[in-house]
Amino acid sequence: MNARTSALDAVVFGVDVQSGDVRGDAPSYALVVLSEEGIERDVVSYRKLRRRIDRDEPAIVATDNMYELAEDKDALVYFLGQLPAGTKLVQVTGAERPEPLSRVAGRHGVPYGKDPMQEAEAAARLAAANVGQEVSAFTDTTEVKVSRGRSTGSGGWSEDRFTRRIHGNVKKRAREVERKLDDAGLDFERDVTEKYGGFANAVFEVEGRPQDVPVSANRSGDVRVEIERERRDGIEFRPLAKRRDHVVVGIDPGTTTAVAVVGLDGSVLDVLSTRTADTAAVIEWIVEHGRPVVIAADVTPMPETVEKIRRSFDAAGWTPRRDLLIDEKQHRTREEGYENDHERDAMAAALFAFDDHEDQFDRIASKVPPQVGVGTVIARVVAGEESVEAVLADLTETDDEDEDDVQQHQPRELSAEEKRIRSLEDQVERLQDHVESLESTIDEKDETIADFEAKLSTARREERREARKTREVTRLQRENDRLERKVEELESENDDLERKLKRLKALWKLDHSNFADVSEKQAGLVPVKIVSQFTKGALEDADERFGLVEDDVIMLRDASGAGESTARRLADVNPRVVLRNGGGLSDVADRILFDHDIPVAPADDVTVQEVDELAVAREREVEAAIEDWEERARERKRDRKEQQLDRLISEHRASGRGDSD
Repeated sequence: MNARTSALDAVVFGVDVQSGDVRGDAPSYALVVLSEEGIERDVVSYRKLRRRIDRDEPAIVATDNMYELAEDKDALVYFLGQLPAGTKLVQVTGAERPEPLSRVAGRHGVPYGKDPMQEAEAAARLAAANVGQEVSAFTDTTEVKVSRGRSTGSGGWSEDRFTRRIHGNVKKRAREVERKLDDAGLDFERDVTEKYGGFANAVFEVEGRPQDVPVSANRSGDVRVEIERERRDGIEFRPLAKRRDHVVVGIDPGTTTAVAVVGLDGSVLDVLSTRTADTAAVIEWIVEHGRPVVIAADVTPMPETVEKIRRSFDAAGWTPRRDLLIDEKQHRTREEGYENDHERDAMAAALFAFDDHEDQFDRIASKVPPQVGVGTVIARVVAGEESVEAVLADLTETDDEDEDDVQQHQPRELSAEEKRIRSLEDQVERLQDHVESLESTIDEKDETIADFEAKLSTARREERREARKTREVTRLQRENDRLERKVEELESENDDLERKLKRLKALWKLDHSNFADVSEKQAGLVPVKIVSQFTKGALEDADERFGLVEDDVIMLRDASGAGESTARRLADVNPRVVLRNGGGLSDVADRILFDHDIPVAPADDVTVQEVDELAVAREREVEAAIEDWEERARERKRDRKEQQLDRLISEHRASGRGDSD
């Protein structure tokens, strides 16, 4: 506790009644102030206490009994409404059923004494350690109302101008407020009452406390700005520290780690699967979701990672007698939702662990009295291996004075006459508010009707204008669609024409190019059409670009890889000669071209010169290459005939021997 106090970065007030009573004339209070500068002790009056709170704006005003600062609930609400925006009232002994201060202080290791100053210091130290319940009578919603700061009056030649000016100023101020709320990033809803010339009022329901709203209450000339925090139906208590219930945790470690949290009633509270979180992050996630009583795994023995997490919480461990089967895990989690097998395994481990401990949990719960937390007892019995009786004796240990402290936390019961007076006063206040509301409604009725009639007329004109605009837009849209379709058709036609023009240019170049860069004269040159590869695709591409016709001189940059269909495609063109620049012809291609009497010669035998997209060769070299092929073809045909003759003779001799036998 000393370490926590020395680390305070905000001021904490501890308050306890020193003498007198808040219902009396002059109560005095023991005041202890904890801050970075140290500790201050003083005895102050109620009035001075309020002045100190307004001046120092402490983060917390801590007490063991909120009714030591207010005589009843209405007075307490008023007290809460007068606190500075950042100040909380904290009852360190609990909520509706507070515990004695001595018990709370003993449980948290805070020094305690019966002297009022010691009790005030204990309350301050407990609140500084986030022990206790914040007392709240207001929500976190704030109403900002911008309205007329003066009456619009009645009669007079300048009444309309005066009214228009007031409503215009209200509208201008409302827009300024809206802009400030937007700039602050606050969520809000706006409700506006429009009047002649502007706004009669604008009400903003802002999600935030008054200190978060960048607008101040004021009244200036024609406009009044009021800020009021929305009040709850009653008094609400909120713990300073987030409550964490006792739970059963199942863990499935591995590349993907899964964690499942199950309550002591057997319900699945949450499940997590992650590939990135390390052990520390998993432990932090568990801490945020509860206090583990049992940590379980679905295999035995318990994996080292799970055992490490179990030791960090000092919880009991659970593993099955044998590894849980997939069918068992699927059956036990059949009514629960999960996204992957890892979450299923973690959930199954937690649920099977709960099943094994359920009877023990029920037995412990049956012995625990209502005023003692069941989860705390279960945790100490299961994980700490203590007896139920020993735990209860430790938790309920107190002295006789504690009971007196409990009684002091109850507000004074009003007499029947006081209750009747209070009820009548509330009724009168409600009726007065209702009368004012009705009078305001009557005053505004005629203006509202006139405004609505004017708006209706304007809306009808706008509707007719919009209808005409819609018809014109529809007509233009149809015309635009028609023109877009026409453009698409023309673009497609243009593309076709460009392709045809490109092909015609290529063909023209083959017949009309001046080969100025060629060393030989134009006479005696023959055009060569180059095909990149001996494939159907390359042949079709060449045919598309410059056309392949009979008696062409075709050069294959890569003659390998052609099959029967590709060879027949080239044979159908019936070229004059095929020059083979690289790669060897396949046997199939060679046979088909030979059978069609298509000369095939090495490109090295012919000098081919390329100019831009064209290629030319010397006529005499082409003729020489063809003559060489024809010589080789005659020899090849002669060899083929000899082979055929030899085969026939062999077959005849073979058939003759068969007859003689």
